[in-house]
Amino acid sequence: MTVMVMPLVIIPIIMVGGVVGSIATQQAYLGITQTSKDDLQHMAGFTVDLINSHYQQFQVYKQDKQRSFNKELATLVNLSYNMVQAEQNQSGNGQVDPATARNEARKALTQVNVGDTGYIYAMTTKGKLVAHIAREGQTVFNEKDESGRYFIREMCAKAVKSKAGEVLYITYPWRNAILGDKVPRKKVVAYRYFKEWDWIIAVGGYVEETYEDIAFERRSFAELREKIKSKKVGDTGYIYCMDTKGTLLVHPNAEGQNILASRDLVGHSFIREMCEKKQGWIRYPWKNRDDLKPRMKIVRYEYFEPWNWIVAVGSYEDEFYREANKISGRILGTVVLLILLSGIISALLVNYASKILTGPIGHMMDVIRKVRRGRFEERMDVDTNDELGELAAAFNRMTAIIRQNREIEANLAQQGKMASLGILSSGVAHEINNPLGVILGFASHIEGKLSPDDPNYKYISEIKRESKRCKKIVQNLLSYARTPKPALEETDINALLGQIVNFAANHTDMHHVTVVKDFAAGLPNMMADGDQLRQVAINLILNAGSAMGEDGKLLVRTFLDDEEFVNMVFSDNGSGIPSEHLEKMFEPFFTTKKSGTGLGLAISRQIVEQHHGRITIDSHEGQGTTVTVRIPLRREEFQ
Repeated sequence: MTVMVMPLVIIPIIMVGGVVGSIATQQAYLGITQTSKDDLQHMAGFTVDLINSHYQQFQVYKQDKQRSFNKELATLVNLSYNMVQAEQNQSGNGQVDPATARNEARKALTQVNVGDTGYIYAMTTKGKLVAHIAREGQTVFNEKDESGRYFIREMCAKAVKSKAGEVLYITYPWRNAILGDKVPRKKVVAYRYFKEWDWIIAVGGYVEETYEDIAFERRSFAELREKIKSKKVGDTGYIYCMDTKGTLLVHPNAEGQNILASRDLVGHSFIREMCEKKQGWIRYPWKNRDDLKPRMKIVRYEYFEPWNWIVAVGSYEDEFYREANKISGRILGTVVLLILLSGIISALLVNYASKILTGPIGHMMDVIRKVRRGRFEERMDVDTNDELGELAAAFNRMTAIIRQNREIEANLAQQGKMASLGILSSGVAHEINNPLGVILGFASHIEGKLSPDDPNYKYISEIKRESKRCKKIVQNLLSYARTPKPALEETDINALLGQIVNFAANHTDMHHVTVVKDFAAGLPNMMADGDQLRQVAINLILNAGSAMGEDGKLLVRTFLDDEEFVNMVFSDNGSGIPSEHLEKMFEPFFTTKKSGTGLGLAISRQIVEQHHGRITIDSHEGQGTTVTVRIPLRREEFQ
């Protein structure tokens, strides 16, 4: 059989491999060329986006600092205004004469510094300086800033028209010769009008001493430059940036040089062409010092207008085709590997055919041995309708029932602990969820910027996939603290309670209790989540069992009342609940049991309320307890 099968498998593989290999090699060169150009395109776009992101973030930073500085100036203006007003009040009350009050206010204003060189001053609406550290008494109404604007006139006009309590701002270029300024600096002034004395109280400071952090800007730019230089394009390609005059601003080894006059090996001024066009493709022959012969280089360049930068991404074409040249060898190796694998698989299939009759029996015995060792999740494969198939199906049902009973028993034992763990997990999960969302958002953003053929694409995809997996784990943790919405389906309450009562009767906490069932005959099916109601019933039955001593009796009753509500009543003859505890029974973590968690009744009430129902407790100390669960029968009640 092996001799017959192997030629039928190997010969077609050889023929198909030869044809596919020839076509694949030809298409590889075309595809890789286009893919490589797309890589350069995406890399250039990514770099421009990176630069723009830096630009936008720094602008936001400066705006935030400016708002903070303006707020500080406004605070100083208001403090100065209040001080002047206090002096005026003393003058009005006769405590000091007006001249003394104004003199004290003037002294106080001139003693305050703002930043390194800023100060507080006051002037009248005619431009006369009544308080100034250097020019007090002078009239500056007609003074201009470095741009020729009559900024004092503008301040006086706006101050007179200002509303009560309004703080005004003005920004202008100013060169202070006294301070030794050689070039104008941007100055911000906040001012407020004190009408009683016709004073304009102003606080000024220079921008560069506040929110223009030159050192920070340099550090930020240096980090951006290192990020760009760290990006590799192929084996020897790189990214560089220059201005439109040809000066290299970012380059692996030639920053600061002007290369506008550079020419390729055929004498073409390719840098000048890039500076003129600002955006596009360029291809030219180039020979580095270590190269034995010239190589064709292809460059994609983009223009970043805010900085007047040209961002260029270049690589050599021979590096594009390196993988394509390996395809022929790979195809040959793949064909040989397929032949070997096909031969091995064919031999294995022949051997398998001889064992096909004994295989199912061996599998069944293996599953039985595993189940005997406690691995109830094991299942027999049911793929036939004969006796073996029926036996396997019956065995699977048996193990499923055993496993379900064990899981229910384990859930009862761990329910309190898991509820507490769920609340703790919820808090931790919420703290983890926020940074995961940020990671996933940035990963998705970067993935959208990259081509699937980009070398970095697979890493971004891996980050995104693992972030989603972590997010799924977080959602599973949150499920400990959240009761899910009920999955409604037709449910026979009598049958459901019958199963629960039979199961609970065998629980260790119920061995001393007699359970009596009184189910209403003909009770219609209702729309409910059977699993959630099962949890409620088990909680109530086990609570009753723990409250009763020897010869305890529990009555489980069902009936349909006049309001079309299905009632489930659990009555015991236990010790009862003290009246002071009744109002707290449904509160989380409140319990009267030594080993309880206090979550059973809280969760039960949450489930019942999600079914639009109600749960109540009627208890008298020493006389027993009755818990009633009422749930609407009709589905419309849930909508």
